[in-house]
Amino acid sequence: MEDIDSKIVREEIHITPAKVERVQYVQHSYACPQCREDGESTIEKAPAPKPLINHSMASASAVSYIMYQKCKNYLPFYRQEQDWAQLGVKLNRGTIASWFNTCAEEYLEPVYDRFHKDLLQQTVIHADETTCQVLNEDDKTPESKSYIWLYTSGAFEEHRILLYEYQPLRGGYHAAKFLTDYHGFVHTDGFSGYNRLSDITRCGCWAHFRRYMFEAIPKKKGSRSETSEAYTGYSYCNQLFQIEKKLKDLEPKERHKKRLELERPVLDAFWKWVNGINALGGSKLAKAINYAQNQRSYLENYLLMEDAPLVITLLKEP
Repeated sequence: MEDIDSKIVREEIHITPAKVERVQYVQHSYACPQCREDGESTIEKAPAPKPLINHSMASASAVSYIMYQKCKNYLPFYRQEQDWAQLGVKLNRGTIASWFNTCAEEYLEPVYDRFHKDLLQQTVIHADETTCQVLNEDDKTPESKSYIWLYTSGAFEEHRILLYEYQPLRGGYHAAKFLTDYHGFVHTDGFSGYNRLSDITRCGCWAHFRRYMFEAIPKKKGSRSETSEAYTGYSYCNQLFQIEKKLKDLEPKERHKKRLELERPVLDAFWKWVNGINALGGSKLAKAINYAQNQRSYLENYLLMEDAPLVITLLKEP
């Protein structure tokens, strides 16, 4: 029989589970025969690769695997200990944690510091913070709030940088310290702690304001939400969003020119509408209007710079 044709009739997915290999490095020692005849003892040892951690069996691949499981797959160390046991290795969680922390400090912290230095050279930096809980922390109960701060470069930078920083408190002085000597645009929400930043141009977040407007739209069955004041404010935000989507691929100078041409009229009409609203005190609409009035200067600052950050705030629909 001769092979005259072939075709794929079906496909399967196969998996090769993780496996552990024990690698031994053998170092040879060499002696000089001629030196021995001359009554001298000359011995040389072959160079050996430097260990990742002194006096440890840790390898780069093992620690990378641990870090990936912890940071990407959210797998706690006690469960990783169980996984290592299934692979035939008795590796307790204390050792796993030690490898993680030691390599993070010795190998990753210098990279982090370099990224931090480069971030401070960017035109635009976005900053935000969110809560987290730490079980064992000095002078704090496990139920108390701690904070993870995030700093990232602008959407139009060639290489994006995202840095996280843990702090036990939410004080704006943490952001002021992290951004010491930075003098560009900083895009934030309305948190007053960012007022501690000096010699920067602060840009407000339209996404936050639009969410306040969205939440203020009547949701009761039978109500005409499209005719509500909140829906009008929400629509102004959407106009800006749609314009930004059309401008995102332009060169910075052209984008800046088009923003002034197309968005300035929308903003003027928006602020005229805001100043004419008499919202009921304590209502969600009043909260949204107060936010806009208090943040007005910040919300307009994105128009000052060619690479300013409105587009990065307008990526997610509520």
